[in-house]
Amino acid sequence: MDIIRKYFPDLTESQYVKFEALKDVYTNWNAQINVISRKDIDELYVKHVLHSLGIAKVQSFNSGAKILDIGTGGGFPGIPLAILFPEVEFYLVDSIGKKIKVVNEVTNALQLTNVKAAHMRAEKVNDKFDFIVSRAVTNMDDFVKWTYKKIAKKQNHFLKNGILYLKGGDLKQELQNFPKATIYNLSEYFKEDFFETKKVVHIPLKCY
Repeated sequence: MDIIRKYFPDLTESQYVKFEALKDVYTNWNAQINVISRKDIDELYVKHVLHSLGIAKVQSFNSGAKILDIGTGGGFPGIPLAILFPEVEFYLVDSIGKKIKVVNEVTNALQLTNVKAAHMRAEKVNDKFDFIVSRAVTNMDDFVKWTYKKIAKKQNHFLKNGILYLKGGDLKQELQNFPKATIYNLSEYFKEDFFETKKVVHIPLKCY
């Protein structure tokens, strides 16, 4: 937990308590419904929580923003971001029902009033969002197709509305169809070895 405070020293006491509670809540639910690999649960704060918060180092969300987390799994990156930005609305979706069950249980345990979750495919979401976030659920071509007609027109942030995608490795080929994509290396923000190849990809998208 200290690693979260190391990189985000301005947390309120409420935020700190919620981040601290994540370990026990996820350990309990992961034993019932496996959403995090057994070996990773001991490194929850680096590999899942801090990794999710890498998006916040690239773009801080303004009060009233709406964020869609596609393929959220057990709630990443949506839940850590929702703790960090309590005045922002987060909508977490996944096509696997048992994962959304865990998301709902974690959300209830932490009393996160700014999170809604749904068991549904991304294509079925019918709303507009400032940003769509995710953590390497598919290749970028398919992911962009899933986001069609889901980007809000009004711009309220430093970065243009669009995708903020957590991914690792060499992305040159995958992003060849997206010349406006910007890659942010998380190693510039976090010094742990885990982040050497981890990135946030921002792709501005048109509104429809």
